[in-house]
Amino acid sequence: MSADDTKTVAIVGAGIVGVSTAIWLQRAGYRVVLLDRLGPAEGTSHGNAGVLASNAVVPVTTPGLIGKAPGMLFSPNSPLFLRWSYLPRLLPWLVRYLSHSSAAETRRIAQALTPIIGDSLEQHQALAEGTGAEKWIVPSVYSYVYADRAAFEADGFTWALRRENGFTWDELDGPALRAYDPAFGPEANFAALAHGHGYITDPGRYVKDLAAHVEARGGRVMRAEARDFRREAGRITGLETDQGPIACDSAVISAGVWSGPLARRLGIRVPMESERGYHVELIGANPTPRTPTMIASGKFVITPMDGRLRLAGLLEFGGLDAPASRKPFELLLRGAKRAMPGLTWQDTREWMGHRPAPSDSIPLIGPVPGIAGAYLGFGHHHIGLTGGPKTGRLLAGQISGQRSNMDLAPYRPERFS
Repeated sequence: MSADDTKTVAIVGAGIVGVSTAIWLQRAGYRVVLLDRLGPAEGTSHGNAGVLASNAVVPVTTPGLIGKAPGMLFSPNSPLFLRWSYLPRLLPWLVRYLSHSSAAETRRIAQALTPIIGDSLEQHQALAEGTGAEKWIVPSVYSYVYADRAAFEADGFTWALRRENGFTWDELDGPALRAYDPAFGPEANFAALAHGHGYITDPGRYVKDLAAHVEARGGRVMRAEARDFRREAGRITGLETDQGPIACDSAVISAGVWSGPLARRLGIRVPMESERGYHVELIGANPTPRTPTMIASGKFVITPMDGRLRLAGLLEFGGLDAPASRKPFELLLRGAKRAMPGLTWQDTREWMGHRPAPSDSIPLIGPVPGIAGAYLGFGHHHIGLTGGPKTGRLLAGQISGQRSNMDLAPYRPERFS
């Protein structure tokens, strides 16, 4: 398109999805305005495990979850937490969420997630090329460590589902595991090593660098809160924000768990809750694992990052307003010390944030029906960093009229209209 007819796209949310959308739109010749109420990478795009977890296609809602959940909620070593005072508000969403825990639904969700995250490393490399953010991407194995082979085999459904969706792995027992990675102690006697993955050594800096590239290319990056849309004749013409109106030809809502109120203004009522995620960073940690590692018994990840280890994961339901709980932080530290008995560190940093969890565990990606120029891109629960670049690429392609060879039906926003 020529300079005279260049169109402007306003993108609400400057996490990995919004920033990825902005970069791909700029490469297609669009002007972009990227706005966020806190600024780039101040939410879950900063606070995550940093893993480009391509094979993390299995949702939380697996068969047997309904029977296991009560015991997990009362166990001090369970990765699942609930603020009981929040349960009455959570319950309608929770009923819908648990309705997807059959084998058939789990397979359907995994098949929908695989095209979004299955080539995450390559998508991040393509996104970051020429931006200056490439330095944060490290190709690697992603290790899943178990107490023994029997514990791995107890997760047979999960691994069979990964195999069905094209993922492979190598297996290491006992001494072979400790020879491969001596950081782990005697409680670790089996590992599955998934190749073709990667990790980000500083997720926050990575996304900030990508946002800086958007600005350097002429994009407008601003701290503002979007409140409503301007429309004429069924088409988006602008945004209303706390910093005044922003004119645009299209708008993308990619503000994570805070996307819900804006989506409702477009007629999409998403049953969505916050997956409250936690991380603890161990500054100056020693030893460090050679690759990002999922400690299967605790459902948390240990990732070597720039000058520190990050322990991340767990799942708490408690809404957006309650402060962080202490027990998840304590559980992460206990789990790391069990897995790596020789672990020492100099200092700690803690974080809690909100991951957007639609009731069917599938993100919303695509145009809003009946409103020209309105697009949604959110709902990635705990795989936002992994799936952000592909989501942004798909949104940019839809806005610019490119045909996709993917089946985009599973992500259609109208499933909640």
